[in-house]
Amino acid sequence: MPGTTTLERITELRDRIDYHNHRYYVLDAPEISDSQYDDLIRELRRIEAEHPELVTPDSPTQRVGAEPLEGFTQAEHPVPLLSLGNAFDDEEFFAWHARVSGLLEESQFDMVCELKLDGLAVALTYEDGLLTRGATRGNGVVGEDVTSNMRTIRSIPLRVPAAAPSRFEVRGEVIFPKSAFEAFNEQRIADGLPPYAHPRNTAAGSVRQLDPRMTAERPLDIFVYTLGYAEPMEFDTHWQSIEALSRLGFKINPHSRLVRTPDEALDYCRTWVEGWEDLDYGCDGVVVKVNRFDYQRHLGVVGREPRWAIAYKFPATQATTQLRKIKVNVGRTGSINPYAVLEPVNINGVTVRQATLHNADYIATKDLRIGDWVVVERAGEVIPQVVSSVVSKRTGDERPFEMPKACPSCVEPVVRAEGEAAHICVNVACPAQLVRLLEHFVSKGAMDIEGLGIKQTTVLLEKGLIRQVADLYTLNKEDLLELERFGETSVANLLSAIEASKERPFSRVLVAVGIQHVGGEVAELLARHFPNIDALMNASQEDLEAVQSIGPKIAEAVVAYFANESNRAVIEKLREVGVTMESEQAEETVEQVLDGLRFVVTGRLERFSRSEITGRIKDLGGAVSGSVSKKTDYLVAGEDAGSKLADAEKLGVTVITEDGFLDLVASRSGES
Repeated sequence: MPGTTTLERITELRDRIDYHNHRYYVLDAPEISDSQYDDLIRELRRIEAEHPELVTPDSPTQRVGAEPLEGFTQAEHPVPLLSLGNAFDDEEFFAWHARVSGLLEESQFDMVCELKLDGLAVALTYEDGLLTRGATRGNGVVGEDVTSNMRTIRSIPLRVPAAAPSRFEVRGEVIFPKSAFEAFNEQRIADGLPPYAHPRNTAAGSVRQLDPRMTAERPLDIFVYTLGYAEPMEFDTHWQSIEALSRLGFKINPHSRLVRTPDEALDYCRTWVEGWEDLDYGCDGVVVKVNRFDYQRHLGVVGREPRWAIAYKFPATQATTQLRKIKVNVGRTGSINPYAVLEPVNINGVTVRQATLHNADYIATKDLRIGDWVVVERAGEVIPQVVSSVVSKRTGDERPFEMPKACPSCVEPVVRAEGEAAHICVNVACPAQLVRLLEHFVSKGAMDIEGLGIKQTTVLLEKGLIRQVADLYTLNKEDLLELERFGETSVANLLSAIEASKERPFSRVLVAVGIQHVGGEVAELLARHFPNIDALMNASQEDLEAVQSIGPKIAEAVVAYFANESNRAVIEKLREVGVTMESEQAEETVEQVLDGLRFVVTGRLERFSRSEITGRIKDLGGAVSGSVSKKTDYLVAGEDAGSKLADAEKLGVTVITEDGFLDLVASRSGES
């Protein structure tokens, strides 16, 4: 058994190594030489080798990487990692600030400006002072558990001081510094290996290595930019939380700033529009956040974007190349989509061969011609697009482009509705539409049918075994075995996967059938609110808009989908074969106890966000207005209620607090 002296020495060595790691990797201010640091590590390794029972996950020796993994497990995020809305110029930023000011009823509020790093977003969980999980962002709700790889990044503390909350999560961006990336590539070339093309992609690939030892070989770094959650939560503002995280040993970007006005925020943005290329890491914009956490809760979230933050994007990176051809493809909704075939060009480390052209109006407005030299841009991770032609380089051989009159897939007429930008193939049985719809239908986020890729579905269509997505459920073993590359085992597995997909949740079915604007999050909202497919099919646009976070655009798309008889026929066939058409998560029928009452909500609330309380009112049958009038029955007022409170008092409208609102609901429920 190790003695007290051994335990004390191990503790002392770990503390000293952690201290010097922080000085070197976080503060960039080392106090000892590399050889002195190596001596400390060697002594700790020697003692741990003699006493393996004393090795702990937070020991500095464990950063070298664990044994390879067979695969990553899923990691569900307790608090979703949200996406950000974008502002591409000053006008759009001012519009965001005006919207926030209106919702807060407060024109002056502090904001935090931070560089938007071009890396890989991760979430790190600490419990009782120790790093217990590292996860990638994934889809924002579920990521991949990459804890072993996170332990290899030396700027990530494996343990934090006792002053930290008992359980908390921080979020950050893993980066591959440009200088380190260049040195890394030089070594690869010297070793006879091909160099990597882009630091961001290499960082992402490094984090997702199944062998942590390979991750450990790459000099990755991290900047922590926010607190995901904390138990207990002891901070009132984002700035306070970031300062506290810095004291706990996390690496915080030194360029973040606390500002008080939109002009100060834009000055910060303009500074970095000019200066970002001097940074040692990728950066494609600035994130501006409302500082106060109570303001953030009040503003809430719309869709998957917080109202309290926005990304001010830098101008896109551009290059000039030649437009060789303009081709079209057919989307799963029938849209005929033109795209550019380009002479390959490198834009910010990525080889671009194709770019979107959006629609015929876009091509005409830009006066783009086949053979033109064109300016292509790639902003962040978006699909490259052609932004202009270089008219001065024209030779006279360039040719205008015309949209096809017939669908390139089914040769049926292509139409363009009045007032619409898109050309549409009106044939609901169009093979190209069906190929893409099938590809979407069987994908992991939808019905998740393994063994059906694009090649297999194309064969099934060509052989006439499928004419719509519901035909998948009538496939039989005999017909499949006659097809090339469909053997006994693969056919059995495929039919088993198809049968199992009938049990997918109702929300996944809504994603799978391809309703425009209905992704996973919207489908979950619809499935919770409407108990079955019949209730959803019969819902009006007003019914749909009454669902929290469902706006007019989504509601209109849902109504239009179910108004199409061909779509209804597909739904009926899916129902007949046993696909789930009811929601286990459906909301219980809510008594309309606020029916006939009109509400206005103002001020900062504690119990609800603005979207939550308005959704609750609508669910209970009430109506919500944006301004107080004689028709208003109740004004729900939080802190710092502004002019609406004065209007209510002037008109004699009843003013209630959040607690008063809950009491009102309870009393009316008791009366009915």
